[in-house]
Amino acid sequence: MEYKHIVEGRFIERLNRFIAMVEIQDTEGKEKDSARIERVHVKNTGRCRELLLERARVYLEKCGSPKRSTAYDLVAVEKGKRMINMDSQAPNRAVEEWLRDGGLFPDIVSIKPEAVYGSSRFDFYIESRDEKIFMEVKGVTLEDKGVVRFPDAPSERAVKHVDELVAARRKGYRTFVMFVIQMEGVEYFTPNRDTHPQFAEALCRAAENGVEILAYDCVVTPGSMKINQPVPVILNPDIHENFRISLGKNKFADIPIPLLKWYDKNRRILPWRENPDPYRVWVSEIMLQQTRVEAVKPYFERFMKAFPDIAALANAEEEMLLKLWEGLGYYNRVRNLQKAAIQIESIYGGRMPDTYEELLKLSGIGSYTAGAIASIAFGKPVAAVDGNVLRVASRLRRDERPVTDPKVKESVERELKAVMPADRPGDFNQAMMEIGACVCVPNGAPLCEKCPLESYCMAHMAGTEQEYPKKQAKKPRKIEEKTILIVRDGNRVAVRKRDGKGLLAGMYEFPSMEGFHTAGEVAAYLTENGLKILQIHSLEEAKHIFTHREWRMKGYMVRTDKLEPERTGGFTEGWLYIEPGETRDKYPIPSAFGVYTKYLDIRLGKERYEEDLNK
Repeated sequence: MEYKHIVEGRFIERLNRFIAMVEIQDTEGKEKDSARIERVHVKNTGRCRELLLERARVYLEKCGSPKRSTAYDLVAVEKGKRMINMDSQAPNRAVEEWLRDGGLFPDIVSIKPEAVYGSSRFDFYIESRDEKIFMEVKGVTLEDKGVVRFPDAPSERAVKHVDELVAARRKGYRTFVMFVIQMEGVEYFTPNRDTHPQFAEALCRAAENGVEILAYDCVVTPGSMKINQPVPVILNPDIHENFRISLGKNKFADIPIPLLKWYDKNRRILPWRENPDPYRVWVSEIMLQQTRVEAVKPYFERFMKAFPDIAALANAEEEMLLKLWEGLGYYNRVRNLQKAAIQIESIYGGRMPDTYEELLKLSGIGSYTAGAIASIAFGKPVAAVDGNVLRVASRLRRDERPVTDPKVKESVERELKAVMPADRPGDFNQAMMEIGACVCVPNGAPLCEKCPLESYCMAHMAGTEQEYPKKQAKKPRKIEEKTILIVRDGNRVAVRKRDGKGLLAGMYEFPSMEGFHTAGEVAAYLTENGLKILQIHSLEEAKHIFTHREWRMKGYMVRTDKLEPERTGGFTEGWLYIEPGETRDKYPIPSAFGVYTKYLDIRLGKERYEEDLNK
C-alpha cells in the first residue's frame, strides 16, 4: 500500500479529532526556505496522544482534490526511531493487498470488502475453495516498551464486532480478528484492559469460541505500509511479564556472529590482551574494576615490572604494593590481590586454578573476575558480566529489571553462557565488554551507527537507548567536611598513617580536623598542641567522592619554625616528618588529597607515571 506526494512536517497541535496544525518547510520557488503553518486532516480519530507530540516529525499526503478545505492528510509519524503509520484506512488497504497476494489463504476464490452479517458490517468476506470466512481488521498504533495494545480509547463498536464474529463462527463460518500493527519490530500484542476491559473480555470469549486472533506487524515508510510478519498475541494478563522476559532471552541467540566479526576488526590493542597469561589477565581485571582502561595502562606495566609473577606478589611489602597502586583507588583490591596470591602459593602450588569454581575461592575474586580469567586465560565457556555487559544486554532487550539486582546479573550470566561460542568464550566476553566500553557507552548517546548489534537492539528500534539500563535509586552519600592542613617547616612536611582498617586503610595522609575551620581556629588549635605558627594561609577547596561517602575539604598551608611540637600526644600523635621527595617511592598518599599535594611538588599515581614516561 503506497501513498503519493508525501511531504514532511512538524506537528504543532491537534485542534479536534479531525484537524491538526502542522509546520511544513516550503522549499519551492527561488526564495530562501521558509516554513508555513497548514491545517491538515488527521486520518485517525483515536487519541494518539503518545504519537502527536509537539514538534514530532510527521508525514503528510497531499490531497488531489481542490474542493477540500485541507490540502494534506496526516498519515505517519516518527516516535523515537520508530516509524508509525497512523492512517486508520491503511490497515484495510494493506490487508486486502496481502490477501490478494496469497498472504493468509493460498486458494482464495473471492474477497469482498465491507460484508454485512447480522447487525454488523465486517471488513472482509472471503471465500476459498473449501471455506467461507469473515475477517475484522483493527489497526494498532499504541505502543509502549515494545508491547502494542488495542484500543487506545473505549470502543463499543469493536466489542459488538467481536461478539458478532462468535455468532458467525457458531453458524459454521471461519472467523478472524486481525490486528494490524502499524509499525515494525514489536514484542507482542495484548488487549488494552486498562482502557477498555470489556473489549479484552470479548476477545477472550471469542478465542474460546473458535475465533482466530491474529496480529501482524508492518514495514512502514513515510509513503507506504506493507504487512510483514506475525506478532505473538497474549490475551491472559497474568503472563505478560514472563512472556516479555522469555522473548528477551531469545535476543542473545543472534548476537555472537556479528559481535565477534566486529571484535576481530575493532578490538583495542591492550598489553594484557596480547599476552593473556592467567596472572596478567587476573591483575588487569582487578585494576580495571571501577577504573578506565587508559588510566590502568601505566599502572599495569609498572606493576608487572615490580611483581612479574604470583610468587613476587605474594612476598611483596604492603607499602610498596600500596605505592604502586597509588591513584587507582579502592585499595582493598590490591590487598585482596596479595591475599589471593598467598592462597595460590600455599594451596595451589603457585599455579593459578583454572576453573571458575576454584577461582571463586580466592580473595577478591567474584563471579565477573572468575568468569573473565576462566574464559580469557583458560578458554572455559563461562560468562563474565560487568556493568558494560549489563548495559548492552539491557538495551538489547529493553529490560525493565534493575541491573543493580544480583538476580538480574545471574540471569544474564546464564543466558549469555547458553549462546557463547564454545571455541571463543574469551573473545566473546571481551567483545561484549568492548561494545559496552566503546560503542554502547554509559554517558551520553550511544554510538548506535557503529554497533554491529544495531538491528537486534530493541531500545534502538524504539529510540529509547538512554532510558536503559534501569537502576534502583542509590542511597545518598554521607557528606563529611574536613579541614586539611599542610604543616611544614623549611624542608619537611607532616603526614600520618591511617588506621589499618576501614577507608584508605594503611595509606598516608595530611593531618586534618573534622569540619570546616577558619585560619584563626586552625592556628589556635595547633598552638594548643605545641606548635609555633609562623604563617598560615588558605588553599582552595576540594571534593572527593567515594562509593558511599563524599569528602568536602578546605585546606591551609601552615608554616612553623620547627615541626616537632614542644609536647607529645594529642593531635600531633603519630605524625611523621618527611621530605616531600620521599613520597616518590615511599609513603603512599591517596588521590583524595591530590589537590593539596601540588603545593609540595608531589606527584601522585598517574601524574607521576606520565612524568616518568615523558623524561
